[in-house]
Amino acid sequence: MSKQRYTPEFKDEAARQIVDRGYSVADVSERLGVSAHSLYKWVKAIKPDKTEESRFRPMASRWGARAIDFAVRKIRRQFGSMQP
Repeated sequence: MSKQRYTPEFKDEAARQIVDRGYSVADVSERLGVSAHSLYKWVKAIKPDKTEESRFRPMASRWGARAIDFAVRKIRRQFGSMQP
């Protein structure tokens, strides 16, 4: 029983069909005859690491959600005390 070997180019193109073109893993798996497990590994290999991604986001976008959450809590406290 021998394992099927795929070229790096084949792996890259298969993963890009999922990441760049929006095809589902199931569709690509069925069309190419490759296991979904393999495709998930190949996609993970070409996607940027989430920690790297967050390092390059502007500071405003990192803190924006926090500021909104703070404002919502403040408004809820103010209007919560005004109940009839």
